Amino acid sequence: MRGIITCCPWGAARESVGPGTARPWPWQTRHIESVRSDQWVWGVRLYPTRAAATAACKAGHVKVNGTTAKPSTPVRVGDRVTAQVGPRLRDYEVVRLIDKRVGAKVAIDCVVDHSPPPPPPEDAPVFHRERGAGRPTKRDRRQLDRLRGR
Repeated sequence: MRGIITCCPWGAARESVGPGTARPWPWQTRHIESVRSDQWVWGVRLYPTRAAATAACKAGHVKVNGTTAKPSTPVRVGDRVTAQVGPRLRDYEVVRLIDKRVGAKVAIDCVVDHSPPPPPPEDAPVFHRERGAGRPTKRDRRQLDRLRGR
C-alpha cells in the first residue's frame, strides 16, 4: 500500500507509510563527504544570502582549519570554521554537513559553537538638550555630528 506524500517548504517530497512511520527528509538521509564552504556557512545561517557567504569567502572573512577559505573549499565533519560576521568573530566546529539552508533549530544541531561571548555594549555619550529649548543651534548640530562620528 502506498503512503501519503507530503511536501516540505522547499518542495522535497516525504512519504508516510503509516502512523508514526514517516521517512526522514531527503537532506537527513543523504550521506555526503564534503560541502563547499560558502554553502555550509550559508546553510547554518551565518550569512543571510548565498551571495553574501560567497563574498565573505572571497574577501577572506571565512577560514577552515585556520587557512583562508575560497568559496569552493571543502568542509568536512570535524573541521573548524571561523567567520567574521559583522564586528563579531564566530568559531564553529562542524558536526553535520548541510548544503541547503535549514531552519534555525536544525542549524544549531549542525555545529558546536566555540565563539567567544559578545563584548558588553559600550555606554555611548549622550547628547542632551532641554525639552522645549527650540531648534538646535549650529553649535548643537556640530556636537551631534561629533558624537555620531561624522
